[in-house]
Amino acid sequence: MRLTFMGHSCFHLKTEQGQLLFDPYLTGNPLAAAKAEEISADAILVSHGHSDHLGDAISISKRLAIPIVAAFELAIYCEQQGAKTHAMHIGGDHSFPFG
Repeated sequence: MRLTFMGHSCFHLKTEQGQLLFDPYLTGNPLAAAKAEEISADAILVSHGHSDHLGDAISISKRLAIPIVAAFELAIYCEQQGAKTHAMHIGGDHSFPFG
């Protein structure tokens, strides 16, 4: 397992099961460790809709055709912007290929 801090709220997790990107605020982040177009992942997890957490999630999701996993309302917003999503709620669970 490899966990990489990408700057501010963003982390990239790589395991044998896949790659996850958390709160991808990269564009406009002076401390970002990579550009959004350099990122690879199997799914994006977004904690909440503030711009410094949602960040590049929609553009990365669309570019890689990967889901954004987020709270229902945020997932609906991302879906309306053309992203692939999977809505979750507090206490809910789902078996993803990555875990």
